[in-house]
Amino acid sequence: MSMLPVSVFIIARNEADRIGDTIRAVRHLTDDLVVVDSGSTDATRDIAASLGARVIENAWPGYGPQKRFAEEQCRHVWLLNLDADEVVPATLAAEIESLFGNGEPGADAYRLRIAEIFPGETAPHRFAYALSPVRLYRRDRGRYSPSPVHDRVDLQPDAKVMRLEGTVHHRSVRSLGDQLDKLNRYSDQQAADLAARRVEIPTWRVFFELPAAFLKAYFGRRHVLRGTYGFLTAMNYAISRHLRLAKHFERRFLEKRADSPKS
Repeated sequence: MSMLPVSVFIIARNEADRIGDTIRAVRHLTDDLVVVDSGSTDATRDIAASLGARVIENAWPGYGPQKRFAEEQCRHVWLLNLDADEVVPATLAAEIESLFGNGEPGADAYRLRIAEIFPGETAPHRFAYALSPVRLYRRDRGRYSPSPVHDRVDLQPDAKVMRLEGTVHHRSVRSLGDQLDKLNRYSDQQAADLAARRVEIPTWRVFFELPAAFLKAYFGRRHVLRGTYGFLTAMNYAISRHLRLAKHFERRFLEKRADSPKS
């Protein structure tokens, strides 16, 4: 089958160990694969370029703005967005091909199931936690939110949305330490976003956020079924949610101290 009228775009930074698999899994689908890099110091750009991607540099403005920038670099109306740690298996690639087999797909946007893979796994666990965001869409019917922390496509109210059957393999965890570093950085952005939007979370939540978040991940996201590693990743998630509130509280506390009259 000839390549699809679809642009694939990926945002990346220091993803040399993962981006090659991501690109190779979808390279045959498109003649327009765009990687927007935000200052990698490893071989990310070289690997992407060697696999036929157009690599474009753009300083990091936040998740939503970076994906909106990437959208603007694409040539086609139909867009497929992947993160650099996500791999489309052959069955899902074939499903995407079939959408265009008889011309224009029947919907304006498609949700893709994205399931996490822990280190040492080759495919998502049967009960792996998964999300189903819109990732394949017409850019004249939807665009990524400009939010620096919320990663979602905002569709027009009358857009028709369907869901694909296949599952994207999300290799989000390199190691527990790397995961915690990533979540710590993300909590900085979350705290800054709350301040920018003048959102104030009640202080009492500081005392309950960590245990509540742990229970959400361990039982609600079914990490309890993943053994000791599931327990540890649930703890990391809980710590990240605690850090988000702790940093939010600290900002408010220091602002109030700075604004209080000096005796």
